[in-house]
Amino acid sequence: MRLSMNIAVVAAVGALCVPIASCQSRAPSPGPDRSALSTMERVAVGANSCWFKSGDAAFSAYRLAPELNSFSGRPRILVVHKNNPEGRPLLVVQAEGNPARLQAFGPMMSEPVSTRIAADVTRWSGGGGKTCR
Repeated sequence: MRLSMNIAVVAAVGALCVPIASCQSRAPSPGPDRSALSTMERVAVGANSCWFKSGDAAFSAYRLAPELNSFSGRPRILVVHKNNPEGRPLLVVQAEGNPARLQAFGPMMSEPVSTRIAADVTRWSGGGGKTCR
C-alpha cells in the first residue's frame, strides 16, 4: 500500500511539473541592443554606406555628420550641405531612451525623399536590412 501511495504522489507531482514547465516564458531571442546609442550607431552605419558611400544621387550634395557621443542622452546624425558642413542641418535623426525612441526632422523631411528616409531609418534602427533599399 505504501509503495502504491508513493507512486501516486510522484505521479501527481510529475503531473504538476509539466504544466508549470510549459508555462514558463522562454528567454527572448537575442536581438539588437535597443539603447539610443546602439540604435543610432546602426542608423549611422546604414546612412553612411547606403546614402553617401554608395554615391546615391538623392544625397550627393550632402554629407553625414554623426554626433553619437551626446551628453544629452540623444545621440544623433546630421545631414549637412557638402560644401557648408558648419551650416544648418537639413536632416536630424536622433534617438532617446531604452528602448530608443527615434525622431527625424528638418527640411529634408518635407521633401519627396522623406518617405525613403523614414523607411531606411526604421529598417536600420531595428537591426534588419543590412542592404540598401
